[in-house]
Amino acid sequence: MSDLIGLFNLLAPFFGLIGLGFFCGKVVKQPEAGLAWMQFFLIYVALPCLFYRLIADKPLDELANWPFIAATTFSTFCAFVLSFATGWRYTRELPQSVMQGVAGSYSNIGYMGPPLILAAIGASASAPVVLIFVFDNLFLFSVVPLLMSMAGLDKLTLPATIRRIVWRVVTHPFNVATAIGITASYLHLQLPGPADQMVTWLSGAAAPCALFILGVTVALRPLRKMPGEVPALVFIKLILHPLLVWVVLSAIGDFGPAWTYAAMIMAALPPALNIFVISTQYNVGVERASACVLVGTLVSMFTLTGVLYLTTKTGALPYDLFP
Repeated sequence: MSDLIGLFNLLAPFFGLIGLGFFCGKVVKQPEAGLAWMQFFLIYVALPCLFYRLIADKPLDELANWPFIAATTFSTFCAFVLSFATGWRYTRELPQSVMQGVAGSYSNIGYMGPPLILAAIGASASAPVVLIFVFDNLFLFSVVPLLMSMAGLDKLTLPATIRRIVWRVVTHPFNVATAIGITASYLHLQLPGPADQMVTWLSGAAAPCALFILGVTVALRPLRKMPGEVPALVFIKLILHPLLVWVVLSAIGDFGPAWTYAAMIMAALPPALNIFVISTQYNVGVERASACVLVGTLVSMFTLTGVLYLTTKTGALPYDLFP
C-alpha cells in the first residue's frame, strides 16, 4: 500500500497540472493566440535550461553510450513503422500515415519525461533521458520532412529538404542547449552565480508550464469523433513501445536498472503535444492528432502508473530479460 501511495504522490502533480490546464482552458475564455508567448518561453528558454542543467555536470563517457542510443532509437523506429502501417490501413494516404506514425512513436519526452523520471529514479537517470530525447528528436524530425517531401507537401526538392532538415536540427533550441551542455561538461565550466541561479529557476519552470500548456491545448480542441485507428495507435505507443525498448535493450547488453527503467518509462509516456504542432504545420490530420494526444494522455494515467509500479516501486519486471 505504501508503494501505491508513493506512486500516487509522484504522478498526481503531473496529471494534476494537465487537469488544471484543461479546466482553465474550458472555463476561462481567452483567445488561443495567448498561448504563443508561453510556448515560446517553454521551447526557447525554460526547456533548453533544463537540458543544459541535465547535461553540464555529466561525464562525457555517459553521453557516448552508442549501444544504448542504437537500441532506443531502433525501438522508436519500430514503433513508427507499426503506427505508420496502422495509419495506412485506415487512410491509404501517405501524409496521414506519417502523422499516425509520429502519434504512435513520439513520447512526451520533453515536457513530462525529465521531471517525472528524475523524480522516480533519481539523478542517475539524467544521461539516458537526455540521450533518448536528443536521438528520438533527430530521428523523427528527419524522417517526417523527408516523407512529407515524398508526398509532395513540402514543395521542395530533395536536396533543399535535406538542407532544411540539417538547419532545423542544428538550430533547434533543445539541440543547441545540449551542445552547450556537452561543451560545459568537457571543459568543466561553471556558470557565474547569478547566471546559475537564473538557469536553475528557468529549468524548474519548464515542467509546470509544459504540463499546463498541454492541458489548455487539449481543452481548446474537443474530441468530436474518435478516429478508428486511435485505439491501435495508443496501444502501440503506451504498451508496445516500452515492451520493444525492454526487449531490445535486454538483447543488446546489460545497461543497469536505472538506464533500462528510464528508457522504458520514456517509451511509456503519452503522445507528445508536438504531434499536434507538426500536423498543424502541414495541415494534415489535425483532428486525428488531437484525438491521439487526448486519448493517449487519459489512458496513460493507468498504463504509465503500471509501468512505474512494476519497475521503480516493486522491481517485478527484471531490468534484463536475458541475464
